[in-house]
This record gives sequence, C-alpha cells and structure tokens, in this order.
Amino acid sequence: MNHEVTLAMLKDLLDTSNEGARGFALAAQDNREPGVVDVLTDGEAFCRAAAIELQDQVRLLGGTPEDGAARAPVHRGWISFKAVAITRDTKLILEECERGEDYAKARYDEAMKIELSESLRAILDRQYQRLLAIHSRVRILRNRYPATEIPRAVSRRHDAR
Repeated sequence: MNHEVTLAMLKDLLDTSNEGARGFALAAQDNREPGVVDVLTDGEAFCRAAAIELQDQVRLLGGTPEDGAARAPVHRGWISFKAVAITRDTKLILEECERGEDYAKARYDEAMKIELSESLRAILDRQYQRLLAIHSRVRILRNRYPATEIPRAVSRRHDAR
C-alpha cells in the first residue's frame, strides 16, 4: 500500500464528501416537497458521516484533513447549483444532485483501484454502497417528474396557421 497515494485519495474523497454535504443541504433548502426533502437530507447526512469517517482515516495515516481545503476546488457537479436560476424546479434540483452523485461514484471507483488495507477497503466499500443507494433514490425521484423543458420563443408566422 502506497502511503502517499492512499492519503491523497482519502483527501480527495473527503473533499468530495464535504462538497456533497453542502450540495445536498443547498438542494434541500430550495425544495419543499416532503419525499424529496427526505432524500436530500439523507444524502447530506450520509456525506457528513462519510466525511467524518474519512477525516479519521486521514489522521490514522498521519495526515491532516484540513489540507484538502487548500487544494483546487472540487468539480463534483454541485457547483452548478450557483449557476442555475433561483426558481429551479424539483426536477432540476434532482438532476443536479444526480450529477453530483455521478461524480462521487467516479471518485470512489478510482479509489477502489488503489491497493488498500482490508479495513480501509471495507470502509470505502460500505460508503460506496450507501452512495449507490442514495443515487438510486435520487434517480427514481427525478424520473417521476416530467422532462425539463427549455422555453423557446414562438414565431408569429407559425401561430397564424
């Protein structure tokens, strides 16, 4: 097991989890539908718990979890929340959450390719399975809403028919 590679991977997952917690919290603030809010708050709680567990693992390897905050911004997908209009609808919120979870899944997939101790692999595998469950719940909810439509200007020529 390469100590430095493992530490860097843990910090990457820590950053991803912290960004996910912020993204789910923001999504929950912007949504008032009970079933949707429950999934979003579960996602936030999972990400926060995963971050705490990852911080502990970073410390066990002699690292400092705060190092991750000084690195380049995480491009998880949650960042695009800031670019979407305030009047986002539930489907758009769920699409952003799903995009963020897609990024997180990719980060975990990469992490699992690294040579890890059995105990660390078990932690990451458990977190990954929970991430998949939340991702699935978000996708199921997203699929319940009609396709997002982008309004188009209607030409008067076509209206005269």
